[in-house]
Amino acid sequence: MNILLKSVTIVNGNTKNLHLKKRDILIKNGVIDAIETTIEPSGKTKVIDIKNLHVSLGWFDSGVSFGEPGYEERETIENGLLTAAKSGFTDVILNTSSYPTPDSASDIVYLKNAAKDQLTDLHPLGNLTVKGDGEVLAELYDMKNAGALGFYDYKHPMANANLLKIALQYAQNFDGLVFSFPLDKSISGKGIVNEGITSTKLGLKGIPSLAEELQIARDLFILEYTGGKLFIPTISTASSVKLIAVAKKKGLQVFCSAAAHNLVMTDSTLEDFDTQYKVMPPLRTAADVKALQKGVKNGTIDFVTSDHTPLNIELKHVEFDNADFGSIGLESTFGMLNELLGIEDTIELLTKGRSVFGIKEPELTVGQPANLSLFTTDDAYEFSEDQILSSSKNSIAIGKPMKGKVIGSIANNQLVLNK
Repeated sequence: MNILLKSVTIVNGNTKNLHLKKRDILIKNGVIDAIETTIEPSGKTKVIDIKNLHVSLGWFDSGVSFGEPGYEERETIENGLLTAAKSGFTDVILNTSSYPTPDSASDIVYLKNAAKDQLTDLHPLGNLTVKGDGEVLAELYDMKNAGALGFYDYKHPMANANLLKIALQYAQNFDGLVFSFPLDKSISGKGIVNEGITSTKLGLKGIPSLAEELQIARDLFILEYTGGKLFIPTISTASSVKLIAVAKKKGLQVFCSAAAHNLVMTDSTLEDFDTQYKVMPPLRTAADVKALQKGVKNGTIDFVTSDHTPLNIELKHVEFDNADFGSIGLESTFGMLNELLGIEDTIELLTKGRSVFGIKEPELTVGQPANLSLFTTDDAYEFSEDQILSSSKNSIAIGKPMKGKVIGSIANNQLVLNK
């Protein structure tokens, strides 16, 4: 398939000679054939010529959840990857949120086979412990050999500090990446929202910032003792950012992410008791949001993730106490970040970090496979249910201001467009 992108603005800070320049890009059989001021189409070539069209390297999400296997009504792998492609993401890391959870090499092979021949590449994680129950380490080495890029008991904190220590020591033998969800459940108890003025006013059980920060402090002490590589997903508090910044200055191999919605929303949105805002970690205070934004800009926070979590309607349309945690986010992450940070910082965030997981970084140069995201930058709008592509509709972003729209993506010699 031949594709010609006409008069596209290239957003790629790694190639200064092309950054923010308008060019035509010709793609032949999945490979970038030419980048010129003007290219005339010839033969059977699909021409994409859209006003204000921009292009960057394909985007990467460090943590998404689909439903398959076990919860296909929430999201199949096929539709999840199509949603990702239409949302501009050409690589996604798949969380261990299915049923059964993947804790063996055969489970990893199943997930990779289910994702074959899609535009967006799926990179599965394996459980850190058997069934994610936090008691016995899973088959980490076998899963690594089968294609697992890290080990994570999805949103289940590791209560056993010694088991985390052993995991970090063992995984060093094969350069394994160990995840630890930042929550001390003995502190969080039955909390469901951030502990503070809003939770008190609404009469909702709170989760103190301390619950996150205490777990992170413990994990960083263990990492300093053991060495190895530790990933702390979806941090949400100001002190968490400080703890990780200090650890990085010490030279520890620690990486972290923040969910896009935790960068822009505070717990004040909970006043309507809308269960779409019930997420884990919870929405925090304005001071926390400001600290997260600063952490993203100075590099303390390595990734901004959609934290895409599709859920059945009956898991959200219940009383706030009984609703499940989670929101979809693939469709809204770009518009949310562009509204907050502007296009250059947004694209830098969405394209960096594959190397942490051992994924080859794409290049926007002639002769390289085309791995590209297509988007506009100036369209201002409010996100609505009509823009949801997922099978589930539990979006925290409905009604929120967005800037810029995703047109589609190109990868694996495939093109997916939203229009």
